[in-house]
Amino acid sequence: MIIWHYVTVDGSQAQAGEGQLMDLVASGTILPSTMVWKSGMETWAEASSVLATLFSSGSTPPPINTSVVHGRSHEIDYQIIGDSIQMVEVELDPRETVIAEAGSMNYMEDGISFEAKLGDGSEPDSGFMGKLVSMSKRKITGESLFMTHFTNNGSGKKHIAFAAPYPGSIIPFDLSDFDGQLLCQKDAFLCAAMGTKIGIAFNKNIGAGLFGGEGFILQKLMGDGMAFIHAGGTIIKKELKGEKLLVDTGCLVAFTNGINYNIERAGNLKSMLFGGEGLFLATLEGTGTVWLQSMPFSRLANRITGMYSSGKGEGSVIGGLGDLLGD
Repeated sequence: MIIWHYVTVDGSQAQAGEGQLMDLVASGTILPSTMVWKSGMETWAEASSVLATLFSSGSTPPPINTSVVHGRSHEIDYQIIGDSIQMVEVELDPRETVIAEAGSMNYMEDGISFEAKLGDGSEPDSGFMGKLVSMSKRKITGESLFMTHFTNNGSGKKHIAFAAPYPGSIIPFDLSDFDGQLLCQKDAFLCAAMGTKIGIAFNKNIGAGLFGGEGFILQKLMGDGMAFIHAGGTIIKKELKGEKLLVDTGCLVAFTNGINYNIERAGNLKSMLFGGEGLFLATLEGTGTVWLQSMPFSRLANRITGMYSSGKGEGSVIGGLGDLLGD
């Protein structure tokens, strides 16, 4: 039996007998632009050009571009567009994939297909229980159960852009520069190269659990490719070398390995009640890098809802008189 090898949309390799090809084409699993190989071929080729050719089986397929081999993140190019309200445009080579939070895509060029999947696709062979665990983790963080996978099925370079759901900045990270791991706020992740694993990390300290707010449940990004997170306002990067930094819990965006995260009381009782800085502050101590945001979305939302709930708006005095007199 002749065995065909093909590259799936998540970048891994699969194989099928020649008798199964028609069903795979009909289901959309193998597209005309899908890269395929079988014994006797010198290299991988598009399915539309070689499916009629028959060769004997038994050989091992040649190596393909490392950017589409399972176990390593795809090597994507990008550019950040804008200043204070940013978006990231990602350039995809043929068969490259980028994963993103649902609803974050702005535009994409023809030739890019997308599919909603459970989880990040970094473990395609995890089975039903593995996908169920992944669903549970995403439910805990408050994100959608599904992530969208965007794949370039064309023959040339294609571009796709993503933006944050609220005004702010986008921070690019090459995870290989941070020992393959980064911790960030649970709603900070925007998009990443295929092969990046998005997990969760709980702060082990009970104080952080009870009072840490946004900082109790953190997202853990793991891999060796590009990942992008977003934050509100201006981004501040701090390099700690054994120092201790006290931060409003909502202002923390991300930090690297070597940083210990904890919660401590914000001064004395009077300061806690009337200082306006909250009851507790996050403490970051150790050696590593910390990223902070000047305008957390929670703070912005509280100011807006507080203003409208109290009847204050632009020209609040006139607005108050209008409320007294009626419409």
